[in-house]
Amino acid sequence: MYYAILSDDVADSLPLRKSARPAHLARLEQLRDEGRLLVAGPHPAIDSEDPGPNGFSGSLVIAEFDSLETARTWADADPFMAAGVYERVRVKPFKKVLP
Repeated sequence: MYYAILSDDVADSLPLRKSARPAHLARLEQLRDEGRLLVAGPHPAIDSEDPGPNGFSGSLVIAEFDSLETARTWADADPFMAAGVYERVRVKPFKKVLP
């Protein structure tokens, strides 16, 4: 089943994001390579593809896991968590309808 991992950043998270980004992306690429990643990306803090120094306000990952607990465990091990990027993380079941 798919699970949505919705994360909210701490204030002024951009420097923290930059330092942990390579390890964060490596985990997402592994999900992709396993065919389990539906979509992933950050939420720009402003209405722009490139928010520049405004940075990001959070992230969304939708991926396939065996259970809600497995998805939570995966989310808790995110390098952005260890780096202090995220203030709050929610993990919810997700049902893909379209496309």
